[in-house]
Amino acid sequence: MGSSEGGRRTRPVTITDIARVTGVVPSTVSRALNKPGRVNAATRDRIQAAARELNYVPNSQARALISGRTGTIAVLISDVTNPFYFGLIRGTQQRLKAAGYAQLLIDTEDSGEHEAEMLHKMRRSLDGAILAASRLPEGALTTLAGEIPLVTVNRNVRGVQSVVIDTPTGIGLAVEHLVNLGHRDIVYVAGPDTAWSNRARWRSMCAAGERYGQRFRQVGPFPRGRSSGSAAADAVLAAGATACVCFNDLFAIGMLPRLRERGVRVPGDLSVVGCDDIFGADFCHPPLTTLTGPIEQAGEVAVAMLLARLDEPTAEPDRRTVILPATLTVRESTGPAPDRPVGV
Repeated sequence: MGSSEGGRRTRPVTITDIARVTGVVPSTVSRALNKPGRVNAATRDRIQAAARELNYVPNSQARALISGRTGTIAVLISDVTNPFYFGLIRGTQQRLKAAGYAQLLIDTEDSGEHEAEMLHKMRRSLDGAILAASRLPEGALTTLAGEIPLVTVNRNVRGVQSVVIDTPTGIGLAVEHLVNLGHRDIVYVAGPDTAWSNRARWRSMCAAGERYGQRFRQVGPFPRGRSSGSAAADAVLAAGATACVCFNDLFAIGMLPRLRERGVRVPGDLSVVGCDDIFGADFCHPPLTTLTGPIEQAGEVAVAMLLARLDEPTAEPDRRTVILPATLTVRESTGPAPDRPVGV
């Protein structure tokens, strides 16, 4: 069984075959293979030895019916082309692989509707989900968390477990850095209104302005992605600012070619700060001052939180929210404020 005899392929080995060989009922075989702690050691060892000898390969669908587990966790990200997610995907995959789970990666295309559709369509095939920068409204996210075990990354909603990289506090560090360089006219280059992190970063920048007795302005919002950089650069120059803090590195990196095209020196005429420290932020021209967060660690922590919930579904979680610090990485895109801002 389960092998070729005389060139003829035979059927796969089943738990019924193992039961026949070992002299037990199929349900005992199932427990020995799926929940070994519920079978006495001698019987368990005999069944597992027979399974190895017969080259038994578990049927994943049958195992899911027995255990209630599929062995699959979905990781949903808003844009698979954004380098910010590279570290997150690596962190979740390594931790899931070590725990014996498969990772299903879903690109939600920056759409809350698509995010909800995919989760509802696939929830019977999943043990849980990790949602990075979810675009779902708070109510929908709370409802969904009651239907499927999930953890969010960089999205904080009451009653939903989350991992948050503290870029809002990092924004304060960026403002402090620019103020210490003599900048007084600093603008925030806003990302999409639907992004929770965009709103949190703008609130943090306003709070930093109050500490320094300044009122900062906002330009945008702009669609996420490097292609928004040209429009963002023009808006910053039209505002007459000497420095800007960008929603993310893609905006900041996209601004640099447009600023060169308009003859604006970075940082001589305009200082630029990004956020996320994505791949490429350190070798663009000039290398980008940006906020750096432990994104790979965020993925690992999110998996650990989700697996703990799966193991103890009725237990109260130790922590609802884990906050990971962000630091300011100073490179060459920021410098002393010029004598007067560059105009249009």
